[in-house]
Formats: sequence, structure tokens, C-alpha cells
Amino acid sequence: MAPPGRHLDWDKLRVFHAVAQAGSFTRAGEQLNLSQSAVSRQISALEESLSVALFHRHARGLILTEPGEALYETAHDVSGKLAIAEALIGESRDKPSGELKITTTVGFGSLWLTPRLGEFLELYPEINVALQVDDHELDLSMREADVGIRMRPSTQPDLVQRRLMRMHHHIYASQAYVQKHGVPQTAADLDNHRLIVWGANVPSPVPEVNWLLHSETGAGVRRAVLRVNSVQGLMISVETGVGIASLPDYLARDPCESGLLTRILPDVEGPAYDIYFVYPEELRNTKRITTFRDFIVDKVAEWQF
Repeated sequence: MAPPGRHLDWDKLRVFHAVAQAGSFTRAGEQLNLSQSAVSRQISALEESLSVALFHRHARGLILTEPGEALYETAHDVSGKLAIAEALIGESRDKPSGELKITTTVGFGSLWLTPRLGEFLELYPEINVALQVDDHELDLSMREADVGIRMRPSTQPDLVQRRLMRMHHHIYASQAYVQKHGVPQTAADLDNHRLIVWGANVPSPVPEVNWLLHSETGAGVRRAVLRVNSVQGLMISVETGVGIASLPDYLARDPCESGLLTRILPDVEGPAYDIYFVYPEELRNTKRITTFRDFIVDKVAEWQF
């Protein structure tokens, strides 16, 4: 907190917030379109006005001091609330407009959502979309994004959550693979096939993603010939004949229609999970949010049909 009789300068706080997040004057300056020296001067002036050091300065970067941590928590909270207020104030009364920040997993965002965004932008030219694909959940309450499409129920408070669809996993191989190695006739036959699974020691965006490694014969854990920490990498590995993998239906449907993938053991199904559309309670009545929500609900209905 500022000493009695002194007021915090929001411009300096904004610079401080950027520096704390970036960990360096140079990277913060790039984000704020300021020179490194200008950023450094702002931080020095803020520290002088508060009579405390906000950062430990090291050769490898900047680390927040204890007072700096306390100030950062407040600045971060204020920054998120201001962003929400600016978005609500700036939105057109007549039609949805402004920036829409969307986050979802890398696989779903790249392979299902992105091909459909062109139609959305044609329908609503006043909206500018910023899509961030990330298998780690962003904090919507702090406006790291406006909306999220998630592969599991959200644990964040104060979010509106709508179930979009039920997603299933099935087993796929390429024609080249089955011609060379044969088609498994039973789930137990997978013990003798080349399996591709999600990368080791990497958080999975969905539950039970490596279910194929569990043998039904009691032989223990099956061996994977390849581990990939990318859903796209899994699909491409299957398409090119490396082996067999479990793939979500959103990813496998179009390649199957084009002949690149073959679904094997059709009676065997992997984990299923619900996909959710989530956004902060504060944005419940924001036009660009509700417009995008309705668009996605329609696209899901078309896709499932």
C-alpha cells in the first residue's frame, strides 16, 4: 500500500504489472511499446514513491520482493477488473463488436475450432478473434481469455458453464499399417501391436488418455513405440503408418472420410468426457460472448448430425 498522503500512479502500476509478468524490463517494454530505459525509469520512480524495492535484480532477470508480491496481487486483480469494464463499456449496443479472446486445448482449437472461425468472422465482421490454444487452463476470471472450451468441468469459481457435447475416443490405424501388420481382431491382440500414446510426464488435456496401455490379458502395461505430447502429432503418426492410437472423434472424423485413417475394433471404446463452454459471470450479457456461444452450439449440432 502507498504511504499516507501518497497516491499510486496507475500508469506506473500498469508498467509494474507488465514487468512482473514478463520478468524483465526488455520484454515488458516490447509488450507496452516502450523502451527498456523508459520502463526502468517508471519502476524506479514507483519504488522511490513507495520507499521500497519491488524487484530483486539479477543477471537472469527480475524477481519480486515481498512488497512487490503484495503489490502485484492487487495490480493483477485491478487489471482484470478494468479489462472487463473496458470490454463492457466499449461494446456496441447495436451489434456484437470488439476483441473476443478464446482459449481451448491445442488439439481441439487447431483441428476442430479453427476451420469454423472463418464463418464466424464473416457473420460478425465487427468482432476480432484472438485464439490461444493451450493444454493448461487459463484464468478466465482474470481475463487471460474471455471464453474457454474445455475438456472437463471447470474448477474456477464465478464461471458460467454450458455443456456442449459428449466426446468419445476410438482406436485408429492407417491402411498402410494394417496392410503391413494386420488388423487386431480383439482388444487382447493390441498386446502385439505398435502403440502410440500421449507423451510421458506431460499433463494430458483429457482424462485417461493412455487407456490403450492397459492390457486385458493380465500381461501388465503394454509397451508404446512412440509417445507424443501433441494430439496433432498422434494423428499424423497414425496417418503415416507408425502405429495404432486412441484418437478423439473430433480429430479423427474428417481424416477417416478422406481414407487416411481406419477405425479398428469398432466395439471397443476409450474414455468419454463432456466438453464445456465457459465464461466469466461478469460477461454473461456481453453480445460478442453470447453470439459466439450460440454459433458454437449450432456448429456442434451440425457436426454431430
